Amino acid sequence: MILLRSLLFNIFFYVGTAILVIGCSPLLLAPQRVASLLGMFWGAYTNFILWLFCGITHKIRGETYLDEQVIYAAKHQSAWETMHLCWRLNGPVIILKKELIMIPFAGWFMARSGAIAVDRNAGMKALKKLKQDAIAAKDMGRSLQIYPQGTRVAPGVKADYQIGVYTIYEATGLPVVPIALNSGECWGPRSFAKIPGKIDVSFLPKIEPGLSRKAFMARLEDVIETEMGRLTPAQSEAKKADQNKS
Repeated sequence: MILLRSLLFNIFFYVGTAILVIGCSPLLLAPQRVASLLGMFWGAYTNFILWLFCGITHKIRGETYLDEQVIYAAKHQSAWETMHLCWRLNGPVIILKKELIMIPFAGWFMARSGAIAVDRNAGMKALKKLKQDAIAAKDMGRSLQIYPQGTRVAPGVKADYQIGVYTIYEATGLPVVPIALNSGECWGPRSFAKIPGKIDVSFLPKIEPGLSRKAFMARLEDVIETEMGRLTPAQSEAKKADQNKS
């Protein structure tokens, strides 16, 4: 039954996405905000069909800071948050890998919405461009969103936090709002099956500007991973057991 429901979701997701981005392609000539609104609609649509076909719901905890200009630094476990957070956070400037911008129509809309594309093979040059683009987004009065681990990380898997998040934190002088979530338990990385359940999303207290690189990175990782231990207690206990064995 899960596979059948997942199949129905995928049909409606991919067909609906194609109709949306191709049918609305003339809006690529419209102001940047129009593309952001389209992304928000896409996120709302995806959440609706996830509930309808797969029985996946979500719960938000904490302050979302929608009335402030901030940097959202979110855990990344699946494709779910790429759409949900765009909708929930009113279309922030998203920092993503360059390859996504190259996708016909969908990628073009991401670029038109103001998304910042990062070439992960460009080293320091990429960080310099990221800094410039983040400052430009701040000057436009928009919040930013980044996945500090740089890629999707399956539940229970450890991955380093990358320096890109500190680059924009230091360059813009904006506070950072850490976000922990357990979307991977329902929609795993590159997984066809969608498991019924509730996705928990925790918006944690913001980290104010002014910390050193070492202090900031340590605090960001600590608050997110500590909250992940609360959201996924079984995985947290298994990790402790493995550590005790070693």
